[in-house]
Amino acid sequence: MEIDEKYMRRALQLAKLGEGNVSPNPMVGAVIVADGKIIGEGFHRIYGEAHAEVNAVNSVVDTSLLSRATIYVTLEPCSHYGKTPPCAKLLVEKGLKRVVVGVADPFPEVSGRGIAMLRAAGIEVTEGVLEDECRVLNRKFLTAHSRRLPFVLLKWAQSADGFIDRSRNDASEPPVVISNALTSMWTHRERAAVDAILVGAATARLDNPSLTVRHYPVRRQPMRVLLDASLSVPQDCNLFAAGAPLVVYNATKECRSDMVEWVKTDTAHLHCVLADLYRRGVTSLMVEGGANVLSQFIEAGLWDEARVEIGAVKLHDGVKAPEIHGELTKIEIHGANRVKCYAKSVK
Repeated sequence: MEIDEKYMRRALQLAKLGEGNVSPNPMVGAVIVADGKIIGEGFHRIYGEAHAEVNAVNSVVDTSLLSRATIYVTLEPCSHYGKTPPCAKLLVEKGLKRVVVGVADPFPEVSGRGIAMLRAAGIEVTEGVLEDECRVLNRKFLTAHSRRLPFVLLKWAQSADGFIDRSRNDASEPPVVISNALTSMWTHRERAAVDAILVGAATARLDNPSLTVRHYPVRRQPMRVLLDASLSVPQDCNLFAAGAPLVVYNATKECRSDMVEWVKTDTAHLHCVLADLYRRGVTSLMVEGGANVLSQFIEAGLWDEARVEIGAVKLHDGVKAPEIHGELTKIEIHGANRVKCYAKSVK
């Protein structure tokens, strides 16, 4: 088991190199070992291109070693034809002796079929090596496909006395800046790692955000999502500018125009919104505001993690920050600001 964990840790290191480039697919790493030596490595580099197992097999110089080799894979090899052929089929064809899997894949097209295909071909399969670490790595992907809803990350910044902004009536009044350079960079890094970003109508009108990734390298811009029941957000706002697709959930309009789609739904029924996003291929969603929308997600229990930045400034009055009750997983210090990270408690 120590040997298996050693090589699985290397596979996890490789898998992380795909962060921000493979979603909505999972991050996967693979290591091929023969006669006590690593003879091949690979990871899933870019969505739609070769998977980790393919890249690892292709890196092997002496392919005659594959018949006595073990491949360590952080996630169950796929068994279906998607954008690429099945990886389980490739491992069978190459005659691998043994496959060590970190965690099973809950995606409906796989869900145990990859492991079954390997065993049916006479390949020895060991499951669950460093399973907890493998689950954490792909928690967004695994959560989404297990419950058929996107993984939801809540994010906001608040003053030291618990307000997220002053009370404002229109966009001519600038919002209070609480985040600093380091935490702003994190926001763009996390935007690059999710499939979609959501805000409510009030935030769109008052803050006029673009919700694009600008300060971090990104393969593709995440989808932007707007909850606007009464279609109150003007179409000259930044959200409607080109650069990333926008889905507007509202109560009356159902149509599509260029990069914008209006979807008629009950915006107060967040479960319906999330289910529709999942059908669109969204496995991870970051909710950036405002306070009312964030509170709705919290009250409905439709969140998985939250990142709450607390600045040094005091506002004394204004828009109260949401209240969240979960497991405090860590506290980060970034200059004068603290960031509290929460995970939803599961009873």
